[in-house]
Amino acid sequence: MLSNHEFEECLQYASQDYRDIAFELRNLVAEIAPNATEVRHSRGLTYFFAERGGPVSAGICQIGLYADHVRLAFNHGAFLKDGHGLLEGSGLAKRYVRILSYESARWDELRELMIESARFDPRSLG
Repeated sequence: MLSNHEFEECLQYASQDYRDIAFELRNLVAEIAPNATEVRHSRGLTYFFAERGGPVSAGICQIGLYADHVRLAFNHGAFLKDGHGLLEGSGLAKRYVRILSYESARWDELRELMIESARFDPRSLG
């Protein structure tokens, strides 16, 4: 994981509410996948299992900071069970959840998606 200073630097232009969302999402990743690798990308952070591959093949999730929301993205979201109907997107495989505020975030459901994503191995598709 990045140092707290590096993580905060990544969030320096985000509103306090979006910073709080990003911190909570990061805490969930740390709980679910304590050995995950965390790297910065153009809009935020990417989490993956380096021992299984790179950010795409072994991806857990991405936190993206946008002007009007925080985006929790899953590279293999199309293959995740989304019983709560949270995932958006129509690309090949990537799906995401828009989080508009800390209070409106569906934390339990987001945690479920992260757990499922952390368990998903695209090699299982054949």
